Amino acid sequence: MAAFNKYQDFVEQVLTAKHNFTAAGDVFRIYLSNVAPTATDTSKPGTATEFSITQFGYTAAGEDVQNTLAETTGTATVSGTKVVWTCSGTAWATFRYIVLYNDTQTSPADALVGWWDYGAGGVTLQIGETFSVKFNGSETSGSIITLQ
Repeated sequence: MAAFNKYQDFVEQVLTAKHNFTAAGDVFRIYLSNVAPTATDTSKPGTATEFSITQFGYTAAGEDVQNTLAETTGTATVSGTKVVWTCSGTAWATFRYIVLYNDTQTSPADALVGWWDYGAGGVTLQIGETFSVKFNGSETSGSIITLQ
C-alpha cells in the first residue's frame, strides 16, 4: 500500500474549520494524476494535474470516497469506501498519484488534503483491468486519516 502524504496547508485548513469529514458533511473525492504533487499546493489541481482521460472508465473530478467520521476515547478516524476504476475502450496512460481533495470547499476551492504515491513506473491499465484504492487495505471501508 502506498503511504499517505498530506498537503502542508491541510493542517491549517483543519484547524480553521475548512473541512467537515462527517458523512453528512463535505464530499471528498480522489483523482488520478501522473504529475508529482507539491506539498505546498492548496487547491485542485495544484501541480498534480488530473489524469487526462475522462472516458474509458474514468470520470473527470475522480470518485467520491463516501467519507465518514468516528471518534472513540479521543481518537477520531476518517474512513472512506473502496474505489474501483475499470479500464474500458482503450488502455489508459500511466498514472502514479492518487490525490484526495474536498470537492465541497469553496475557499480555497477544491481544497487539497493529501496524496498517495504508487512509485516509479506508476500504473498502466489495459482494457478490462481494474485499479482499486483500498483505504488502509480494506476491501470495503478503511481509515484514511486518524487524529489523536
